[in-house]
Amino acid sequence: MPRSAVLKSEQVPADSKPTLDTFTKNIGFTPKMMATFAQSPIAFNSWAALFGSLSKALDVKTRDSIGLAVSEVNGCNYCLTVHSFTAEHMAKLPAHEIILARKGHAGDPKRDAAVQFARKVIESRGKVSDADLKAVRDAGYTDANVMEIIALVAMYSLTNFFNNVFDPEKDFPAVAPAGSI
Repeated sequence: MPRSAVLKSEQVPADSKPTLDTFTKNIGFTPKMMATFAQSPIAFNSWAALFGSLSKALDVKTRDSIGLAVSEVNGCNYCLTVHSFTAEHMAKLPAHEIILARKGHAGDPKRDAAVQFARKVIESRGKVSDADLKAVRDAGYTDANVMEIIALVAMYSLTNFFNNVFDPEKDFPAVAPAGSI
């Protein structure tokens, strides 16, 4: 059950309105998470800036796969519904790849290395081994790419934590619980 108000358009703080309006225009509707998050212009606009910058990192399939892996570890059902939908419809990942990503893997060897590394970052709170770092580098990722993977883990964790705390209504179809995939 939602634990904070979903703002109506007229309730959105002036400093959040341009950002929320941009998302609404680009997505075609206002996600409940964003209409809740907009209550804090500082937090919302900071997240939106990070989201915008990281939308240029890696490729969309890798980004969405990392989002699925991180959201699974963090138990964020809201984000799992969003990332499952975007992975299927925007990144064009087939259903079996979405399930693999939730388990911390990918069918493509290079993407698999990034997703495994992202999962290790979130599970170990960044205390990955030398072997973990070597594996992602050996897959062809530069240190700059590794930094982008870490930033994606942090960004997805922010929305996971936000949604786990405030539990907004889901905007997309529910996904199967982790134990059943």
